[in-house]
Amino acid sequence: MLHFKTIIEPFRIKSVESVKFTHREDRVKALAEAGYNVFRLHAEDVLVDLLTDSGTGAMSAAQWGALMQGDESYAGSRSFYRFRDVVRDLTGYRHIIPTHQGRAAERILFHSVLKPGDVVPNNNHFDTTRANVEVEEAEALDLVIPEGRVPSLVHPFKGNIDLTALERTLEADGARVPLVMVTVTNNTGGGQPVSLENLRGVRRLCDRFGKPFFLDACRFAENSYFVKVREEGHAGRTPKSIAQEMFSLADGCTMSAKKDGLANIGGFLAMNDDGWAERCRNLLILTEGFPTYGGLAGYDLEAVARGLEEVVEEPYLRYRIRSTEYLHERLVAAGVPVIRPAGGHAVYIDARALLPHVPPLAYPGIALANALYVEAGIRGVEIGTVMFGRRPDGTEAPGPMDLVRLAIPRRVYTQSHIDYVAEAVIGVARMKDRLRGYRITKAPAVLRHFTALFEPLPA
Repeated sequence: MLHFKTIIEPFRIKSVESVKFTHREDRVKALAEAGYNVFRLHAEDVLVDLLTDSGTGAMSAAQWGALMQGDESYAGSRSFYRFRDVVRDLTGYRHIIPTHQGRAAERILFHSVLKPGDVVPNNNHFDTTRANVEVEEAEALDLVIPEGRVPSLVHPFKGNIDLTALERTLEADGARVPLVMVTVTNNTGGGQPVSLENLRGVRRLCDRFGKPFFLDACRFAENSYFVKVREEGHAGRTPKSIAQEMFSLADGCTMSAKKDGLANIGGFLAMNDDGWAERCRNLLILTEGFPTYGGLAGYDLEAVARGLEEVVEEPYLRYRIRSTEYLHERLVAAGVPVIRPAGGHAVYIDARALLPHVPPLAYPGIALANALYVEAGIRGVEIGTVMFGRRPDGTEAPGPMDLVRLAIPRRVYTQSHIDYVAEAVIGVARMKDRLRGYRITKAPAVLRHFTALFEPLPA
C-alpha cells in the first residue's frame, strides 16, 4: 500500500472571488488614511487577509443549500430546533441559547452572573472576553501555565491553565469567583491547545470548591484534534467524541460559531443551570431577540448547524491543522521568531523578539503588522501591548507578549497564497532594522485596538 505525505484540501473549489492587486504606493496611502491601523483599511485594498479567522471562512455547498431551508418564523422556527439538536448532541447541555456571535454570548453571561469585585480565572482571556468581564467591574485573571508565556518554548499543551495557581486563587479568593473559564484553543497565547487531562483537573477543582466551569469553545474542534494527535491514549478516537468529552467536563460554554461553526455569523450560549439560563434568556430578549432566534435569521441557524457537523470531520481537521503547520515551518526554517509549536488557527510572529529596538510601549506589533501590509498587501493583527496593555484605571504597561497573528480563514486560501505569505514575512523580517515604532494619537477607552489612530515615531 502506498502512503502519501501530501495532505490535500478535502474539498473542491466551486466558486471564486477576485482579489485586488495594488501597488506599494497605493498601500502606503491607504494605511496613512486609515490612521496606521489595519482594522480601518478597506478590505478591497487587502490582497491576503489574515486579520482574523472569525466569520471569514468559506461555507460548503451543503451549508449554502441549508440556507434555503431556513424557517424565518419569529418564534419556534424549525431551524432553531435543528440548531438546538445539533448543539445539544455535541455539548450535552440542556439550555441552548443562540446569539449573533460569541461576544454577545459573553456579554449576556457575564452581565447576568458577575458583580463588581468578582474574579474570573481563565487560562487567557481574549480581547472581548476581558472587556466584557471588566465592564462589569470584575477582574479577568489569566492563569496560563508558565510554559505558555515563553514563545520559543515547545510544549504540546501550552494553553493549559495552571492548576496550582487556580487552586490558590479558589482557596484565597473563592468567594469572589462566580465561575471558572478555560479557552480552547488559547487564542491569546498562540492558538495553543488545552489537554483533556488539564480540563479534568479544572473539573475536580471546581467540584471541590463548588464553582461552575465554562468553556470559551469557539475553536473546540481544533482543540479536539490536537488532543487526538498529541495526548496519549486518544489517537484512536474521533474528534467529535473528544469534543463531547471536553464539553461534558464543563457546566456550559460560550461559542462564536464564526470560527469552528464554519459560518459567517452566529454563536450560542449553552449551560445546564436552570436559574442562570433563565437570567440569560431574559437579557437575550432585551438585547438579541426572542430565545429561538437570538439575533440570527433562520438560515443562519441552519448554516451553523451544518457547519458544526462538518467541522468535526477528521479529513477537514487534518488539512486545517496542517495548513497552519506548513506556514509555521516555513517561518521557523527562515529564522523568524514565532510562537512554538504551531497553533490551530494562526501563526503568531514574536514581534518583540524580531524588533528588539522597538520598545513595547512603541508597539512593535503595530510596526510589524503595518510593514507586512505596506510591503505585501497582507493584513495581520497585533496581539500585544495595544490590545492588552491598557489597564482598567487607564494606565498602560507592556503586554505579556507583543505578537502579530496571521489568522488563516477556513477553506479560503490555497497553498500558493500561504507560500506568498511566507515569502513576504521572511522578506519583511530581513528589513527589520528599518522598522520603527508608533504612538497612539486617539483611542477609545475600551477595546482600543479596533479603532485607535496611530502615527509613526520619528526615525
